[in-house]
Amino acid sequence: MPPMIAVAHGSRDPRSARVVSAAVAAIRARRPELDVRLCFLDLNAPSVDQVVDAVAAEGHSTAVAVPLLLGSAFHARVDLPGILAAARARHPQLTVLQSGVLGHDRRLIDAVRDRITTAGATADDADTGVVLAAVGSSHTAANDDTRRLAAVLAEGTRWAGAVTCFATSAEPTVGQAISLLRSRGVERIVIAPWFLAPGRLTDRVGAAALSAAPDALFADTIGAHPHLADVALDRYDAALAVDARIERSA
Repeated sequence: MPPMIAVAHGSRDPRSARVVSAAVAAIRARRPELDVRLCFLDLNAPSVDQVVDAVAAEGHSTAVAVPLLLGSAFHARVDLPGILAAARARHPQLTVLQSGVLGHDRRLIDAVRDRITTAGATADDADTGVVLAAVGSSHTAANDDTRRLAAVLAEGTRWAGAVTCFATSAEPTVGQAISLLRSRGVERIVIAPWFLAPGRLTDRVGAAALSAAPDALFADTIGAHPHLADVALDRYDAALAVDARIERSA
């Protein structure tokens, strides 16, 4: 079975690496027979190059890089493909496949809803408004897609409203999102991170949220939720299935 190379973003915040490591441990626990190796695009070790080189040195013929990313932005579309292309040139005997990102999978939205419940707000709380906090992108279409996630998150609940905000690059900010919910009569605010792990951006969102709503509830990041393991394994399986179809048609 080809190894899975789980590729995380990387962060200077040590909490991020700890949470990502726990998420990867959950993937391993879900499929113990699979060799799952964590690496980072930046700021943490091991790097993608180091892990690919190790996989090649061990004699593997195929590996699947699974980006542990929620959006298909620069890292997934440019950065990682470039790293993998250089790795293939170094190791022509190794086929390195890149799967799709985790993306806007509904199971991850369900995971965020679970985090909200754990924070103390249930689906029946009609006085609650949820701010889904995401990173933001320089691509307008990507931000539009992320904005739509708030409505999906609120499906099947009695919440008074749900709005996506952005930590960088786009509006509304968390303060603007809270003001919008307040204008709709929302009494209790919940901040729900659309982030895999905590870090400086989630801290920035949290500080701004507390300034606008000192009594806000804060949900945890997606982290090692079981749904994340399921989605990552599905991306791995899908990449292998596509490769098998290509080989059969060749």
